[in-house]
Amino acid sequence: MQLTSYFVPVIFGAVLLYGTYKKVPVFDAFLEGAKENLKLGVDLLPTLIALLTVVSLVKASGLTDLLTSLCAPLLSAVGFPAECIPLALIRPISGSGSLAVYESLLDSYGPDSTVGTIASVLQGSSETTFYTIALYYGTCGIRNGRHTLLCALCGDCTAFLCSCLCIRLFG
Repeated sequence: MQLTSYFVPVIFGAVLLYGTYKKVPVFDAFLEGAKENLKLGVDLLPTLIALLTVVSLVKASGLTDLLTSLCAPLLSAVGFPAECIPLALIRPISGSGSLAVYESLLDSYGPDSTVGTIASVLQGSSETTFYTIALYYGTCGIRNGRHTLLCALCGDCTAFLCSCLCIRLFG
């Protein structure tokens, strides 16, 4: 515990010493980097606001419940528990939303249950696809990401099904 409290100041001091050794104006470089990051934050703000609005609309509209009821028969046939469907649906959209669903699954079924274990693997093996694409493409100014989105969602589906398969085979 004591070692970790010294970690950040030691790295900060090492960067200052290295910058001084290389004769870099460290404070000026810091200010320049801060200015660039502030511009980047302003450029990303509309994208993030739009994404958060969509997440709120999906949660409030009951679309997750509707999609869960539609997907349950198909996914149950391949062994994917119906209880994990809301997590699979919200995970590509919202990290905090999926964490809330994940925690409720662990509270309801326990971490050692099949549902809890599948939810744990699913949470760790998938990405917040829409957020990541919006953030990276918004940063780079890329406007056409339909192929990226399709491939990323296919990767998410693979992660969902493989999490279930791995737990069924090895869990």
